[in-house]
Amino acid sequence: MGERKNFGLVRDAKGPTVPHAVAEYEFREDEGFKFVRMDDTEAFYSFKDLVREMKNRAKHLTNMGLKKGDHVAFIIPEPEDFVLTFLGAMAAGIVPVPMYPPLSFGKLDAYIDASARIIEASKSRVLLTDNRVQNILWSLIDKVDCLKRIETVDSLKKPLDGPLPEVVDLAHDDLAFLQFTSGSTSHPKGVVVTHGSLLANLDGIMNVGLKIDDDDRAVSWLPLYHDMGLIGFMLAPAWYGVPTTYLPPTTFVKHPTRWMETISNEKGTISFAPNFAYALATRRTKPEKVAALDLRQLKALGCGAEPNHPDTLNAFVEHFAPAGLRPEALLPCYGMAEATLAITFIDLAEPLKVDRVDADQYQATKVASAATDDGNVLEFVSCGRPFPGHEVLVLGEDGQPVAERHVGEIVFRGPSVTPGYYEVPDKTAESFRAEGLFTGDLGYFADGELYVTGRKKDVIILNGRNYDPQSIEWLAQEIDGIRKGNVVAFSVPSARTEELVVVAEIRAGSDVDALKKEVARAIRDGLGLAPSDVALVAAGQLPKTSSGKLQRAKTREQYMSGELGKEGERTHGAQADKVTLAKHVAKSAVSRVKHNVKSAVFSRLARDE
Repeated sequence: MGERKNFGLVRDAKGPTVPHAVAEYEFREDEGFKFVRMDDTEAFYSFKDLVREMKNRAKHLTNMGLKKGDHVAFIIPEPEDFVLTFLGAMAAGIVPVPMYPPLSFGKLDAYIDASARIIEASKSRVLLTDNRVQNILWSLIDKVDCLKRIETVDSLKKPLDGPLPEVVDLAHDDLAFLQFTSGSTSHPKGVVVTHGSLLANLDGIMNVGLKIDDDDRAVSWLPLYHDMGLIGFMLAPAWYGVPTTYLPPTTFVKHPTRWMETISNEKGTISFAPNFAYALATRRTKPEKVAALDLRQLKALGCGAEPNHPDTLNAFVEHFAPAGLRPEALLPCYGMAEATLAITFIDLAEPLKVDRVDADQYQATKVASAATDDGNVLEFVSCGRPFPGHEVLVLGEDGQPVAERHVGEIVFRGPSVTPGYYEVPDKTAESFRAEGLFTGDLGYFADGELYVTGRKKDVIILNGRNYDPQSIEWLAQEIDGIRKGNVVAFSVPSARTEELVVVAEIRAGSDVDALKKEVARAIRDGLGLAPSDVALVAAGQLPKTSSGKLQRAKTREQYMSGELGKEGERTHGAQADKVTLAKHVAKSAVSRVKHNVKSAVFSRLARDE
């Protein structure tokens, strides 16, 4: 790799801000962003093109009457329009609020309600979407008082006459965007990402973690409404001028082989994904396809956003080794939206590091002692160290730092920590304290490196011992017929004590009774635990967040109430989806007509005056 000079332009925590940085790339006409659309056509924008599109869309937005500091909701499925419009909003000082698009016609009732809550919580005045999705969104105008208009991105594409505006002045304390966490829809929380916290995190990711140079190229299929895709693979490469190729998220879900194929074809050096994507790519990419790939140039395949399974990551490295994938390319990391994005990275030169822990002692005392060959074993992946200028603490129940290999809550502090949640002071006070950001995650240090073991609130207590649900879930998902990454473990009360329940999605055509026995046997042999119930459901029926994370608490709630398996249930199949879609299109059309009539009346009254 070449020297990290970035064409002589300085990029660090002091600035420039993302839109100011993009504006400095007006001289670059040969490289830029390539977008593979949902219909498989492609669009390429050189960095010079990006500057023009960013400024043109900024002018369109200000022509709508929007000004610096106004909040605008984004429901834009296509990466191309999302990126160009997001940069345009930032250039005008307008605050984007990225939201997930509708993922299933069968869940539109819940989707509209959740969208209304986010728009209301963010105080967005305008909703930007595309021509297809707008047909089901106009009912939001009647549901949310602050929402005054819905516009499509097509209205922002026309080149405008006259000079294009310069990027507005932006201070580090100014709000860059609101990132709504995906875990809760009933009480949405918008993380306040400032330009200062964003720059501190981008500096750590690009200069320290990835050591970006002029030869780097990124490839991503990650959803842009989620922090890892938005910051890691849109704002970071835009800021640093890294050529990037975007695949629609649905392309990866339908055709997992396209991820590595695109990296091979584009000579990509950097890509990131959650743990489940590595399992899916390994299972769905045939050896003959692997042999046709060239992955020798890959320097960083980041894995984060969910617990990293050692077996999954090792299997991925082994499976793609014939394509030239180096073990050192795998880059486990740890982060969360409240920290802007990244908290820790392992060093680029280090291979995957797995800590083997004595399971019995860990569960009894929460001390991660080294395992012996003849005992029960838990394995955790190193997530590395924090960036310079940042600090990670592991605190015990008394709020004091614990010794190495002792498990406690992970606390993060430094300039990447965001100011809190938008206008939710009580929730902000719970997590953002004087000591730092209390992540709600459990972990421990070993040799100065952080190992994340699970969520504090998800800990399962059985017979006086603490168990991380991931340890149980990983054993279950190794059974053939169980869908990897689609297992949830939790405890339920019984007459005398708590009992273990395991819920898993299975592949079509599986022998349910045999699978239940196999799952129970694997957990008994691995951890000495006997599940009171193994509940198996069809693919797509476990509740997940908009970013695809399993919702343990909601799964437990559904199990206890007898609603398990009805998530995504299609009682009448495709016909039921069509009926639901038609209902929302009709409601949306009525709301649109009412809005247009009202706007016309107000315009006429204004002219008469």
